[in-house]
Amino acid sequence: MNYWLAKSEPEVYSWEQFVADKKTFWDGVRNYQARNNMKAMEKGDHVIFYHSSDVRSAVGIAHVVKTAYQDPTTEDPAWVVVDLKPVRALKRPVTLTEIKAAKGMNNVALVKQGRLSVLPLTEDEYKIIVGLGG
Repeated sequence: MNYWLAKSEPEVYSWEQFVADKKTFWDGVRNYQARNNMKAMEKGDHVIFYHSSDVRSAVGIAHVVKTAYQDPTTEDPAWVVVDLKPVRALKRPVTLTEIKAAKGMNNVALVKQGRLSVLPLTEDEYKIIVGLGG
């Protein structure tokens, strides 16, 4: 099993909308490294849903329910999507400041490669974020 963090601007696609939709394909990724991360996702992998922009907080947990396939929003074969399903909201949002300050998070990709929209997490990093969020 692998662990990931996927970012979305809440004004574009919020956790609340994701929960209402019950499932979504994660589209709009136009960075090759983020795309490669999506290609590496496997069914059942755990994903931290992260609100970017002004909010900058981990807000929920999702699972990968379908592996990478052609992004239906473009005809360019270079881009893929994965299907995600919400599992549960964190009891409280975990801010970027809290993540940076947490012991064991000094090498987290969220800090080292902050502009990527889909990032790998180690199992320990995932557990730290979930633990901080309750």
